[in-house]
Amino acid sequence: MGLFDFFKKKEAPKEEIEALDKGLEKTKAGLFSKLTKAVMGKSTVDDEVLDELEEILVTSDVGVTTTLKIIDRIQERVSKDKYFGASELNTLLKSEIQKLLAENNSNDFENFEYGNHKPYVIMVVGVNGVGKTTTIGKLAHKLKLAGNKVVLGAADTFRAAAVDQLKLWGERVDVRVVAQAMGSDPASVAFDTLQSAVANGEDVAIIDTAGRLHNKVALMNELTKIKNVMQKVVPGAPHEILLVLDASTGQNAIEQCKQFTQATHVNALALTKLDGTAKGGVVIGISDQFRIPVKYIGVGEGINDLQLFDRQDFVNSLFK
Repeated sequence: MGLFDFFKKKEAPKEEIEALDKGLEKTKAGLFSKLTKAVMGKSTVDDEVLDELEEILVTSDVGVTTTLKIIDRIQERVSKDKYFGASELNTLLKSEIQKLLAENNSNDFENFEYGNHKPYVIMVVGVNGVGKTTTIGKLAHKLKLAGNKVVLGAADTFRAAAVDQLKLWGERVDVRVVAQAMGSDPASVAFDTLQSAVANGEDVAIIDTAGRLHNKVALMNELTKIKNVMQKVVPGAPHEILLVLDASTGQNAIEQCKQFTQATHVNALALTKLDGTAKGGVVIGISDQFRIPVKYIGVGEGINDLQLFDRQDFVNSLFK
């Protein structure tokens, strides 16, 4: 079954759960202080409670479309069960949110599998400033700690800072970085990276790309060219196109997701900076609207603060 394996998931370590709880503190504070006020003194879930709940979810950046879906489902339950009260609202809300999150069936890093793909190629996309290069560095660190041989490709050749930053991460986590001069053809960097990965028997190749959204056509052409060149070296590459989004930008992250999914076949998401925002509800909206699994979340500044996303752990933490 390769990377997606339903049967090898295990409970997250205690320290990861604690980091997740801490990372979602601002989102929880905003969401639940409002939710508590909405149901205070209420014995039943009436129209007023539902109206307030709708406003709470929208202002928590869950998004209008996803919020209305949640409200409709709660209204349906309330109409069926005349004994449904305010005390049961949290339980139902928790259940409905978990259903809306696309399941991420990825193994933990220790059981990272490639199927028939080696090197397993990850092309990382996203606009500048979302934490793309930092996510790549942290992901490389996690994979290396788990025993994988990793190489990074600095294909964001339009900014010298991007190449230098990736090189710094390579030194920090002790993985090899393939780079060319600033202004080089990004596809050429990707080609060299995969060619050397094959020659060195490396397990995972992670390719950084330019974080520009000047227009969809140019973006699509560039990413398509990079993909086509990589496939000459590794058939089927890239096996994963990972879109990195900054959770703190809220609805702007949803717009970015729309733009990138129109430009290329994104099949995994990483949400960064969850620890610095009260807009963590955007995870729910993005997962529901695009049906692309959130694979990684950033819950802190530390090198180990990139986690595999687990919808059950996320919802449990959100409702603690």
